Amino acid sequence: MAAFPQERFSSHGGRTGPAVFHDPGLVDRTLTMRGVTEEDLPELVRVDREAFPDDPYPYFVLRQLFDLHADQLLVLDDGQRLHGYVLFVISPDRYRGWIVSLGVTRDQRGRGLGRRLMLEVLRRLRAESVREVRLTVEPANDAAITLYRSLGFSSEEGVREDYFGAGEDRLIMTLGL
Repeated sequence: MAAFPQERFSSHGGRTGPAVFHDPGLVDRTLTMRGVTEEDLPELVRVDREAFPDDPYPYFVLRQLFDLHADQLLVLDDGQRLHGYVLFVISPDRYRGWIVSLGVTRDQRGRGLGRRLMLEVLRRLRAESVREVRLTVEPANDAAITLYRSLGFSSEEGVREDYFGAGEDRLIMTLGL
């Protein structure tokens, strides 16, 4: 049986606690992956605005996503600031999971933080017996597409024009678990 991506790139945190990473780019502060808290909302908004400056979520949307899916919203925290987040949801029939949003601050890109977040989500989805994971990505976002493909996602459906409204095309990517 082939190793799943997170088994090849396992975190130091194991399955029972927050994943802890040491990243020299964070001035020797420990980077912890953990669930979001209500106190994190202002920082979450900041991270989202840095990650998606052209189209960030409004505060009220992040607030409502927190209210509905706090148990499926993970953040990367160095003890002073957040540096990334991922939001995932599971369909009511538990067959399919969706990666709703993955964001890493621009100053921390290229350090594997998005991969760390995705690997943890995939581990959690498998633990919930989810069979398929889907996500959408802007077709011009080569870095994100490369990350998702390296994790095993494929894009047989191709680009869906106007997926998020006029001129907002998205590439649909899928991974079987």
